[in-house]
Amino acid sequence: MVQKRDKKLSRQKVSATRTRKRSLKNNETERFKQMLLQKRAEILNNVNVIEGETLRKSRLDASGDLSSMPIHMADLGTDNYEQEFALGLMDSERKLLKEIDDALDRIEQKIYGICEGTGKPIRKARLEAQPWARYCVEYARMMEKGLTPGPSE
Repeated sequence: MVQKRDKKLSRQKVSATRTRKRSLKNNETERFKQMLLQKRAEILNNVNVIEGETLRKSRLDASGDLSSMPIHMADLGTDNYEQEFALGLMDSERKLLKEIDDALDRIEQKIYGICEGTGKPIRKARLEAQPWARYCVEYARMMEKGLTPGPSE
């Protein structure tokens, strides 16, 4: 446990020194910040729409049916599936919101665009595709293969 913490601290020190060596220019960081804020607003809107359409509507609102019970058991199954699907989407969107908020925090701390695993700069093409990226492509691939400790380790 102590070794893992020591490795993490040494990675953070390396990350801080490499940040000074090569970081994004202010105008580039501002552009990524705007991209993150725009994506954040889009996700919040999506969550509100999903919540409003699926979770707040009763069967009566959705169909105009006078009964609150479905006519057929299959209808009940469909309603349950749609609600679980919507909850899954909302959970995914909330996780992405957390990643975006963390990226915005890294911008404020002036460590945005630096791989949290290696301390090396993350390529701009990766940040263009995924502005909330924490890791460079190489380190992310190593994590997928189980060759490095994951974010929670």
